[in-house]
Amino acid sequence: MSAPHRHRPKGLEIIYEDRDLLVINKDAGLLTMSTPRDELQTAQHLLTDYMRKGAARSRLRAYVVHRLDRDTSGLLIFAKTEAVQQKLKGDWPTTEKEYLAVVHGHFTEKSGKISSYLAENEAQFVYSTSQTKGRWSETEYTVVRENKEFSELKINLLTGRKNQIRVHMAEAGHPVVGDTKYGRKEKKFERMTLHARSISFNHPHSGKRMFFEVPAPKFFNRLMNQP
Repeated sequence: MSAPHRHRPKGLEIIYEDRDLLVINKDAGLLTMSTPRDELQTAQHLLTDYMRKGAARSRLRAYVVHRLDRDTSGLLIFAKTEAVQQKLKGDWPTTEKEYLAVVHGHFTEKSGKISSYLAENEAQFVYSTSQTKGRWSETEYTVVRENKEFSELKINLLTGRKNQIRVHMAEAGHPVVGDTKYGRKEKKFERMTLHARSISFNHPHSGKRMFFEVPAPKFFNRLMNQP
């Protein structure tokens, strides 16, 4: 079920909607949910406003099921009730997500797994550490194509930690292009090249397996089509 055009929020595309949930394609630059400094320009707020359709007293709201970093684009699920949110979160181990990323350099091994314990310091910087301080994190990657400077990767998250892909790629010596927090800062790029391309999950009401996929932004191809 698609949204009427006049109600569609800016900064995201509603891919699917039913009585239980919304699946969206989030633009890079948009927060998933509110922070003390950014309460309005978030996917959660825009979807809540969309659901209320101008009815200020409405108690309808969008519930966050999972998150993407501000500068990561792609697929996100939002629940329409707290009960659906908890059902989706409880079933999360069965959810499958695939990302696309463009990274600097070339991997010797064209497919593999990066594993470490990840922790976050007071400056909100995530890094690999010892077992006693961090949470176990696993990232699977496969090289899709390469050019002189970059590699495009298909990535599966076996765990879902904050900034996991960005940290693992940077620590492997192949930071995500355009990542100013963990990557290279000597050149400014149009955006960070990390995109949540597909997601598969069990519908919280019917139990039906749902699958959604959205193509990577055109900037990814522009980078990879360079000699």
